[in-house]
Amino acid sequence: MEQNNMLAMILAGGRGTRLYDLTKKTAKPAVYFGGKYRIIDFPISNCANSNINVVGVLTQYEPVELNAYAGAGQRWGLDTRGSGVYVLPPSEKDGTKFDVYQGTADAITQNIEFIDTFNPEYVLVLSGDHIYKMDYDKMLSYHKANSADATIAVLPVSWKEASRFGIMNVDEESRIVEFEEKPAEPKSNLASMGIYIFNWKLLRRELLDDAKREGSGHDFGHDIIPSMLNQDKRLYAYRFEGYWKDVGTIDSLWEANMDLLNKNSELDLDDPNWKIYTADIPTLPHYVGPNGKVEHCYINQGAVIRGHAQDSVLFNNVTIEEGAEVHESVLMPGVSVGAGAKIYRAIVAGGVKVDPEAVVGSPNSKEIALVAKRVRKGE
Repeated sequence: MEQNNMLAMILAGGRGTRLYDLTKKTAKPAVYFGGKYRIIDFPISNCANSNINVVGVLTQYEPVELNAYAGAGQRWGLDTRGSGVYVLPPSEKDGTKFDVYQGTADAITQNIEFIDTFNPEYVLVLSGDHIYKMDYDKMLSYHKANSADATIAVLPVSWKEASRFGIMNVDEESRIVEFEEKPAEPKSNLASMGIYIFNWKLLRRELLDDAKREGSGHDFGHDIIPSMLNQDKRLYAYRFEGYWKDVGTIDSLWEANMDLLNKNSELDLDDPNWKIYTADIPTLPHYVGPNGKVEHCYINQGAVIRGHAQDSVLFNNVTIEEGAEVHESVLMPGVSVGAGAKIYRAIVAGGVKVDPEAVVGSPNSKEIALVAKRVRKGE
């Protein structure tokens, strides 16, 4: 594969507070998704499939699990000479005091030396916590064709929702003329996806200037992009069409998992031309007992189903005992559901035990239940 002279930096340091107990001891990009994956698998797999050979993963909050996982570049075929996945936590540098990443732009600023080592022509900046498939090489071709200084991926959203996003206002050639953060009365419905391509030399200068700027929040959306627009730099919007989901809440994480069960979903994980790579689990195949019943489910290796599972996503080594029922739920690795227990419309965190005859959630509930500790009968 031909390298495209673009290096990727994945911002993976977020706390993910709206995922509550799922991110108490784990960084959001390391959260499980889709029966076998972690969220970080999607941007790294997109990089590998887009011929990007060097990927920096910038970690910060509860980094141990994510560091160990992302540091194994062979999962994504990025362990050959001249390629690699590099874990980049905040670090103390000569002549400066140790500090955490202060914003999305500051995270890149603190790793200028790392990027300079590879001397790329372009730098791709990504969020590490979205579910989507995207060919960044096509976005780079668009960037080059427009002789752009920066290109920002945008997604058309409904006008009703536009005020929730950072919105790009563009001219007839898709050149960005204005950026508005969560405007009360949006002029456009093109929402920023937090995916940027920059010419590295220009971005490097901009980052160093921003680091000295009094009052800057050192953020791409709030500081870097407006600064470049004020300098009349050539910024272009790249329209993305396809499945994209910010899984930052319990409801949205549950919805994205349920989307996998929809045969018409745009998120096709069975596409041989765009694989999402992940860790291989060395365990036995799944087993359905003589009284077990499975309807419309994603099931991973090691799952043992002696009860009934319907419209659910079951990770590796999940156990559902006889008489137990699981409906419209996500059971993460190692969950044990006791005999006669009932689970409805829930996400059950890894390793949790649901005791026999216990009940979680409700079949008619609009809210998705999150279970992160043992559930006893009657609770």
